[in-house]
Order: sequence, then structure tokens, then C-alpha cells
Amino acid sequence: MALHSQILGEGKPFIILHGFLGMGDNWKTLGTKFSEVGYEVHLVDQRNHGRSFHDADFSYEVMAEDLKTYIDAHKLKEALLLGHSMGGKTAMLFATLYPELVSKLMVADISPRYYPVHHDAILDGLSQLDFDSIKSRGEADKKLKRYVPDVGTRLFLLKNLYWIKKGTLALRMNLEVLKEHVSEVGEALPMHANFDKPTLFLRGDKSEYVMPSDETIIKQHFPQAKIETIGNAGHWLHAENPDDFYDAVQDFLNFDV
Repeated sequence: MALHSQILGEGKPFIILHGFLGMGDNWKTLGTKFSEVGYEVHLVDQRNHGRSFHDADFSYEVMAEDLKTYIDAHKLKEALLLGHSMGGKTAMLFATLYPELVSKLMVADISPRYYPVHHDAILDGLSQLDFDSIKSRGEADKKLKRYVPDVGTRLFLLKNLYWIKKGTLALRMNLEVLKEHVSEVGEALPMHANFDKPTLFLRGDKSEYVMPSDETIIKQHFPQAKIETIGNAGHWLHAENPDDFYDAVQDFLNFDV
């Protein structure tokens, strides 16, 4: 089964993987900027997200194999690979399994370590959206606010809403499978996984996903890793400070080692 993607521009292939409960379209603005400076940008929806297929299997192993199938189908050579959060974990695993297909790796606000489940409130709130009674985005937002008080997080989640038919809203994500397998999202990179090519880890200065103590495990798996901090940004650093994020990625891509 093929992953859905939006492809922008022409040039060196540049694949972007979204985070948990997101979709490639979350990266449309930044993806367009990268496409304007000589990259063919692939905004990919991972399985059970966005417009990609729904499937009962959900793990980093199957998502890495989905990406391999996608790269083979599009005949991409030595792609640049950027992933945020869950997408960063997929990107890390893929790069360690298929280093010949990745020229540079970029990981946004996630470390290779294990993370405990922490999406309970969000998943509970999404589960309470009854689209037999909810007939507008505003009503969905009001219902979700009880579980997710942060307006930015709600706007991110509500991008998943679409009209399945006239008068009936639905969520694009496969919520039941994602709830069942949410523990997979926190899984650590396998102990001996290694990628010895240029790698950039970007963290938000207000985020606790990548801490100074993570530098050791990052360097164990990614010996050439650089770790940079984006100011005035939390976990959604690419949305909260897109200009500094873009500049940091461009500096990394333009630096030849």
C-alpha cells in the first residue's frame, strides 16, 4: 500500500515526516520554502495519518518499511530526511536501516530514548468527538477544549477534520488503532542502531523532549550529530519559530563536510 504525499518543487529529494496525530500538510508552508531553493520536497502522510492508508499494524518498524517502499516507488536516491517527533523516530530508524538512501538526517525535537505514554488527554478528547451531534469545526473545538486547553494544540489536532459527506464531519486519522498502539510511539531506537553521516537534532528551548542528558545517547547512535536549540519554541518548534527553524536547517544543508 502506498503512502500519500504532496510533492513540491524540483531538485534534490527532501522527505519530511510529520509527528503523531499530524499529517504532511502541517509542513506545507516550510515545505514550500524549501522547494523554492532547489529541493523536491515530499510531504508524506505516515500510515494511519492524513490521507494515507489505515492498517491494524502500527510501529516504527512498519513505518520505516513504508518509507522504503515509498522511496523505491519514486526512485529517489540519497534523499535528505527530516522528521518531527514520531516522524523523527521513523526517520532515525530508517536512516540506520538504509543509510545508503539518506545523505543527511534532521530530527526535530525528539531523542532516540524511550518516552512514556503522555497523549492520554488528547486521545480521550478526540474519542469524545461525536460526529452524529457535532456539525461544525467550532462545536468540535468547544468539545475538545475540555480535554486540550491549549489552543495551538487544538488547532493542530482539528486539521484532521474533514467533511466525509455533506453535513458529516470525520477525522482523517485512524483513531482506534492509534489509541490501541500509542505505547509504540514512545519506543526507543534499537540499541545497536547507528547512522554515521551528517545529522542535525533541533530542539525547542521551551521543550523537554530533548534534554542535555540526551546528548550521550544521541552521539551513541549518531556519531556525527550536531544538536541545536531553536529559541522561543516548544515541541512544535517548526510552527512556533519557523524562520529560525528554516535557517538552522538551511545552514546544515549548505554545510559540506
